[in-house]
Amino acid sequence: MSSIQTNQFIDGAPTDEAQLPLALDFSHHISELGKARRPFPIKSVFKYFGRPGLLAMAGGLPHPQYIPFESLETSLLRADAFSTLDGGNMSPLDVPTKDGPPTNPKMLDKERLVVPKWPSHSSEDVNISRALQYDLARGLQVLQEYLHDYSKRFFKPAYRDFATLVHTGNTDGWSRVIMTLLNPGDGLLMEEWTYTAAISAAQPLGVRIVPVPMDCQGFKPEALGDLLANWDEKERGFKRPRLLYTNPIGQNPCGVTVGRERKKQIYQLAVKYDFVICEDDPYYYLQEGKYVSPNERKPGESSSGVDAFFQELEPSYLSFDSTGHVIRMDTFSKTLGPGLRLGWFTCNPLIAERLERHGEISSQAPAGLSQAVVTQLLVNQWGLEGWVTWLRGLRAQYSARRDALVDALLAEIDFEVGDGDGMFSGSKLYRKEFRPTTGGVTGENTGMTVRFVPPTSGMFCWIQVQFNGFPDPIAVAGLEETAATHEGRLWTKLADEGLLILPGWMFCAAKEVLINEHPNKIGYYRISYSDPTREEMKKAAKVLRNVLQEYCEIFGLHQ
Repeated sequence: MSSIQTNQFIDGAPTDEAQLPLALDFSHHISELGKARRPFPIKSVFKYFGRPGLLAMAGGLPHPQYIPFESLETSLLRADAFSTLDGGNMSPLDVPTKDGPPTNPKMLDKERLVVPKWPSHSSEDVNISRALQYDLARGLQVLQEYLHDYSKRFFKPAYRDFATLVHTGNTDGWSRVIMTLLNPGDGLLMEEWTYTAAISAAQPLGVRIVPVPMDCQGFKPEALGDLLANWDEKERGFKRPRLLYTNPIGQNPCGVTVGRERKKQIYQLAVKYDFVICEDDPYYYLQEGKYVSPNERKPGESSSGVDAFFQELEPSYLSFDSTGHVIRMDTFSKTLGPGLRLGWFTCNPLIAERLERHGEISSQAPAGLSQAVVTQLLVNQWGLEGWVTWLRGLRAQYSARRDALVDALLAEIDFEVGDGDGMFSGSKLYRKEFRPTTGGVTGENTGMTVRFVPPTSGMFCWIQVQFNGFPDPIAVAGLEETAATHEGRLWTKLADEGLLILPGWMFCAAKEVLINEHPNKIGYYRISYSDPTREEMKKAAKVLRNVLQEYCEIFGLHQ
């Protein structure tokens, strides 16, 4: 390991590591496909590379002189480019426009990042001649060691033989997990509303999705426990699920944050019923906290020090995992850029080895340019202090964006505030009744009820619309079933009026969820605040208000 890495992580190294247990044997969790994978023969000889005097004539490696890239150079924002303190009544939003030159002076002061073609001191130095060559599925050694120490210090697995493995982003990572652990016909536990790509990856593989009720803190432990304790294999037609997928921070689409106690309860159920938790955590650093109205906001205080920042965040499931039941997936998509297609697993060594075998014959290894840029940035340029400074700035910026969207909604729509119920239980709920004002039959049982809870992390706000007393829409030939519902038609009308958001059916884990919440009675919509400006959010809130009232008028006339 390089001295740079050792210096960055030594302060956080556990002093009682030898006392931690080893992971349990998880061989019974491996799918038939996962068991059948063998090491890729050519990759197995890579262990000999780097030996002094070796005559390496085994592989079809392009001669490095024939690789035309002589260096990789880019300008780089400073780690402290964005504000980390809010400004009282107005949270910081340092990127008011999408295009054009930046207005924040710190964004004008650039650093220069350079990856040379050849190593400067040792073969471990980040260099293009190595990064653009064929390599092992586990990625560049320097990056692999960095990420292993990073997970050890900050996510704190409670067993000592955990492994890390680089992958090409969490979407690819999740596909690997499914194929490595599940056979066709096996069950998969998911939040009743969950990441649409996670659903789409599982369905073609013949996996049976089992939705679990949730509230504003994530999975309901009592509901999950009852489901597993009373599992009837004969009635269900398949065995009790062995894998649970969750998006615990900035849950997509609901924007909820799963806290320490709730994670501990879910982990205890994983041990009791022996299922693996796949913790997909792309929004981990965007923990924004509870929404506070503008007149109650106070200037924040930014903590100092690397470990202090992580202590402010909710812990990973790994921190409770003393058995190896957790597969954590991290990604640089939301912190450095999704086009990098780079992330990593942290999990028990057996599953990591099987995931590596999968990678050898699919992506082979993450893109060398991405690995080189990220490794040079984290290890040699910013270091941990710079990285955490950058993360603090991102958290402040996305907190400001969340505030800007909720501020805009509350300014345009006269919401009432009360206690949440159902999936909104445990939080302050914002509620607005829309009634027909012209023609038709008016009254308490006719109209639309709009409800939401401000997100506490991530990039999305989840809004519920109840269609009260409306007749079902008339079926239209050629129109998809989802588009023909009230949820679908309201979504189409919003898009026609210039506001593009996503309808709830895209995030529905299984059709049985819609039995109690049919989209002709209850619709859901995901609104993203990651990209629009303040002015665009204000405009969006006006469009939403106007379309909701117009839709209410249209169907109120037909009572």
